[in-house]
Amino acid sequence: MSKSNIIVQKYGGSSVANPKRIAAVAKRIVGYHKKGHDVVVVVSALGDTTDELLKLVRKITRTPSEREIDMLISTGEQISVALLAMAIHRLGYEAKSFTGAQVGIITDSTHTKARIIKINTSTIKRQLAQKNIAIVAGFQGVDVSKEITTLGRGGSDLTAVALAKALKARSCEIYTDVEGIYTADPRIEPKARKLDNVCYDEMLEMASLGAQVLQTRCVELAKRFNIPIVVKSSFTNKGGTMISPEVKAMEKVVVRAVTLNKNEVKITMRDLPDRPGVAAKIFQEIADQGINVDMIVQNISRTGYTDLSFTAAKDNLSKTLRVGRAVSAEIGGGDVIADKDVARLSIVGVGMKSHSGIAAGMFEALADNKINIEMISTSEISISCVIKKKYAVRAVRALHKKFKLDKV
Repeated sequence: MSKSNIIVQKYGGSSVANPKRIAAVAKRIVGYHKKGHDVVVVVSALGDTTDELLKLVRKITRTPSEREIDMLISTGEQISVALLAMAIHRLGYEAKSFTGAQVGIITDSTHTKARIIKINTSTIKRQLAQKNIAIVAGFQGVDVSKEITTLGRGGSDLTAVALAKALKARSCEIYTDVEGIYTADPRIEPKARKLDNVCYDEMLEMASLGAQVLQTRCVELAKRFNIPIVVKSSFTNKGGTMISPEVKAMEKVVVRAVTLNKNEVKITMRDLPDRPGVAAKIFQEIADQGINVDMIVQNISRTGYTDLSFTAAKDNLSKTLRVGRAVSAEIGGGDVIADKDVARLSIVGVGMKSHSGIAAGMFEALADNKINIEMISTSEISISCVIKKKYAVRAVRALHKKFKLDKV
């Protein structure tokens, strides 16, 4: 077995949503196997299985144990890997399915968003040595106490990249329901254009700012270990998008993409005492609960009190409000309120760092479309605005047109 001959392929939930699609994926995998490749496959849960399981949780309790959540939602991938193995058997080829625990994906003990510590590749290598196709349940692992853990939403992407690193694979292919990375979500902007190449830094920004094609942590890992990723559709044989280190040609392009994230909320803490240490206490308490915050805006002090707003993931809304209200009460602050009717709109491009006037162009396009900006944040290669959700589609299309992203 040549380690350079290993290909890791990941198939998302839409790619294995029903028996017909599972059969098509099996046929694709066998095609690679017949060409002499050692194929390791990572599979997500079928279709919307994870979301359906979480709906069941909410019908049982609003405050579930995160350990039990992991026990429940990890079952989705176990179903899909077994069905895919059976589909490959039907084509006359050997395949074995495994859970994350069975292939030695060892994580820390943080339930629902665990981090991978190490991978024992011996089980997979034995399968490949026997010319079998190895099928691994994505999104999951096990800690040193044998507790089942999951890697966060989109965690199957991370499983695939981590296996590609551990196995020294020649490539890592992420199959989804789109043909690659686009200049905007093609469901929102019909003129969105597929990008042939995207650098790690741009992909990191796009993933963190709402592009749902890849999980942020998988891109971080790929960048750290220089693992090229190809994103392509499981429904066609087109080339897809290569994600790799930055190339000089990319510096000539100012804005590469527009992203939209509707899964954030704006939290506002009112009438906080305006004194040193208040912000530190608030965000330390929030961090201690494993909640990530992003954009932060503090108003000008008035008579010794101020308002503080920040954005957080909608999934963490209840926990964030609970912590925020407890801290506010402790320090003598006022109400803590949430605005769920917001969206984060962003433009991304490595060329932005060496060009002036990009922010002005973005704000001008939004103003021309009568869209008010509630919060702003910037990085070296991105600018983000919080706007009302009802303007989201209009805003994406306005910026896509403003920066001529439909042009090659």
